[in-house]
Amino acid sequence: MGKTSAWALLIGRFLMALIFIVAGAGKIGSYGGTQEYMQAMGVPGAVLPLVILTELGGGLAICFGLKTKLVAILLAGFSVVSGVIFHHNFADQVQAIMFMKNLAMAGGFLVLAASGAGAISLDEKLRKQ
Repeated sequence: MGKTSAWALLIGRFLMALIFIVAGAGKIGSYGGTQEYMQAMGVPGAVLPLVILTELGGGLAICFGLKTKLVAILLAGFSVVSGVIFHHNFADQVQAIMFMKNLAMAGGFLVLAASGAGAISLDEKLRKQ
């Protein structure tokens, strides 16, 4: 793998992870409101800690390139499921775009799962040990 590919994977991982890290941290700061919104959408509020762990923990793992293939597959599934649950009103153009954003993220995560984290990652450091 060339230096350009290694840096592209690092920057790509960071950009993909950023939305999950920010969203997970935001859910901690607005826990009650997020729980109410989830319940209004038919999702039990009791799963919010798992959502936060998935977003924040998964985002950080992708950012640092730790267990990248597994986490990328999990976040791809999370992106599709959350898109279906929270952005299914295609009559609303914003919701339709949000749904497509989730699908695009899932696609990016599947590419990352296939390629791996790259040379600049904890996965690579652990592999060399």
